[in-house]
Amino acid sequence: MILRNYIVLAILILTTSGCSLLGTKNVEIVSKPVVIDIMQPDLPRPVNLTAPTWYVVSEARIVNRCNQVMKLDENGEHIVNEDGTHQLTRPKVCDLSERENPDWPEGYTYLDRFLDEMRELNNGDVVFVATSVGDYKVMAEDMQELKRYIKQLGEVVIYYRDVTMPNGEKGVGVQVEKKD
Repeated sequence: MILRNYIVLAILILTTSGCSLLGTKNVEIVSKPVVIDIMQPDLPRPVNLTAPTWYVVSEARIVNRCNQVMKLDENGEHIVNEDGTHQLTRPKVCDLSERENPDWPEGYTYLDRFLDEMRELNNGDVVFVATSVGDYKVMAEDMQELKRYIKQLGEVVIYYRDVTMPNGEKGVGVQVEKKD
């Protein structure tokens, strides 16, 4: 039993004193900068916007002017300009067949022409999608807000790319392109 106590005491002394009986070594601490390769994400593809076609239509009558005719002098002869061309004039009153657009009926309006064009484009069907002037203004302001947000977001991405690029390289920006 006493032997067992001596063995436990010896093991306890060796584990608590560790390797201090063997001597100490000096530890040298060195700080070096470490270059970390940061993966640069691909930039998003550019925004590709297509402008819609807007129609503004009124019920105003379209002027269907008379065709131009050669101007006559008092003798009934054609008046010729110095460059050899005939002087032209428009009569104030003419028959419907002598007008610029003889197929347009009397009192034809911009609304009538728009409806005829839409029927021709859409196989005879006419559907309206309308907005008020106030709602159009809100839509235009929202579009400007989206453009601003996208531009600022692109600037943030470029900032972080610039900060994390190796060797002081500069990041490339995102652009918004508009199709005609």
